[in-house]
Amino acid sequence: MDGIFGWLGDHGAHQDLIRHMRGAANPAPEGLLHEHSSQMLGVAASSRFGKADIHVENGLAATLTGRPVFLDEELAFIARDRNPATAVAHGWIRHGETLPTLMHGNFAFAVLEPLKKKACLVLDRVGAERLCYAYRGGHLVFGTSAQNASAHPAVGRVIDPQAIYDYLYFHTIPAPRSLYQGVHKLLPGQMVTLKNGQLSTAFYWQADYTPVDAGFDAHRSDFRTVLDEAVRDIDAPSTAAFLSGGTDSSTVVGALTAVRGAPVDTFSIGFDADGFDEMEYARCAAERYGSRSHEYYLKPADIVTAIPVIAREYDEPFGNDSAVPTYFCAKAAREVGFEHMLAGDGGDEIFGGNARYAKQKLFENYFRLPAAIRRGVVEPIAHLPGLSDHFPLAKLKSYVRQANMGLPLRLESYNFLHRTPLDQILAPDFIHAVDPSTADAALTEVYERTASDHYINRMMHLDLKFTLADNDLRKVGTMTEAAGIEVHYPLLDDRMVAFANHLPVDYKVRGQMLRWFFKEALRDLLPEKIINKSKHGFGLPFGVWSTQYAPLGDLVGDSLADFKQRGWIQPAYLDHMLAMQRGPYASYYGVMIWVTMMLEQWLQANEH
Repeated sequence: MDGIFGWLGDHGAHQDLIRHMRGAANPAPEGLLHEHSSQMLGVAASSRFGKADIHVENGLAATLTGRPVFLDEELAFIARDRNPATAVAHGWIRHGETLPTLMHGNFAFAVLEPLKKKACLVLDRVGAERLCYAYRGGHLVFGTSAQNASAHPAVGRVIDPQAIYDYLYFHTIPAPRSLYQGVHKLLPGQMVTLKNGQLSTAFYWQADYTPVDAGFDAHRSDFRTVLDEAVRDIDAPSTAAFLSGGTDSSTVVGALTAVRGAPVDTFSIGFDADGFDEMEYARCAAERYGSRSHEYYLKPADIVTAIPVIAREYDEPFGNDSAVPTYFCAKAAREVGFEHMLAGDGGDEIFGGNARYAKQKLFENYFRLPAAIRRGVVEPIAHLPGLSDHFPLAKLKSYVRQANMGLPLRLESYNFLHRTPLDQILAPDFIHAVDPSTADAALTEVYERTASDHYINRMMHLDLKFTLADNDLRKVGTMTEAAGIEVHYPLLDDRMVAFANHLPVDYKVRGQMLRWFFKEALRDLLPEKIINKSKHGFGLPFGVWSTQYAPLGDLVGDSLADFKQRGWIQPAYLDHMLAMQRGPYASYYGVMIWVTMMLEQWLQANEH
């Protein structure tokens, strides 16, 4: 995998430290290692795909990973003529902290100035890349991987109980927290600077949701131009595409086919399980575009194969089970010779495609009623003694309860850690070691930080961070790299994100119709069957298969038995989940069983 790491601060055995930090990741980074170290600093870049490098010149060291686009012509020339890390170094000298505003695309970089005792760490706007850091004992340590950063002797690897709670809540560990105490992660569009011994954070970019009402035809023309440019700029002969049959992947395949003027290779995953397989839609899109379609039907045995890969490849516990089909899809592409793939991630989060956007409209409409009617009529009726627990008042009572919960916390009303009292799920000592309120506070902070007062835009801004940067992009990026593929996200091109953010809200969600503008603007490109399909997702029938396929069931049982010894979750609750999974709630409880199993599997694979 490509990545960067290093430090600023006095350290004697600096060459040994470079090797130690590189070897700390599990698995150790592959590819060419570029490195430089001195008494006061160390920088290194491991480059398997050719997108990471370093540059040292005149007392300044820069290291970068990613595929940045430099908007400054001189810097763009330096990046082409030499390498992007050199362009970062020169750009820093010329522009200082405004440099990242002159860069688009996916990137993470660090600039160190030891004589001035200054440093700067930067992450791209959508969080396609990753960057961790720690500041301990006068040392600023950084790394693409939390494992790299925590390996520095000034930092260390002490697991943060709050990170474990966050993982159980979110099924990943959202930035800025990491698994290890003292190690933090940059947020999308964020910059960390060190000056005069003081560390500070700031956003060099924030999503701008100011609506531009230019009319449908003008917006459609701009959209199709940006889509064409975004796909054209990242196309290469060795590029294939994911094709799930959803709106986003079908759009990317259609646009890529149009750009090339020739059929493209697509890779799709199917499931031989009721309610999970969407291959008919992938075939519909492939037929429409004349794609060379490659299909693979996932089997329960494949999950058993993938679990240790997932545990090994992620630098922190990761609980999104669709990492499994992502890995096998990318693996199939690599096996026939492809090196790059286009993915459709991001379309839902910038164009209004997630079902919760429409659902929350129903709750927000409650507040259009005058307060006197809500409190004096509706709510007393919803709580009538002896009747409120029976249909239809039970439905009204639930509606009122959820509406009054408010956004964004209402989005988590079905979270496992909210549905059951915590003292029935978590061990007492673990509860005392964490603050459960911080998870909801993290959601509220991002929601309220949105540069818009409209709840639809605020939910989309929340999803840019928690659904994309913390989850889906980590899922896809890590699994494709594990398979030997470099992934690209044309729908998250900076120009596309800016365009979508400026659309009026009712162009995103019109009534109960999701991504209205996107679908209307692509009616000539997308098959009608795909435009009209209901939102599904890339789910995995793990809950069902783990009760039907003995080797998978045994792995689940052994993992949870080992996990009981950790002292974090009540053994009785783990047994309860397993019992409920054997009944009609296999899929529902399968989610938390997967999350818990992968936590145990990750800990076993990464405990040093």
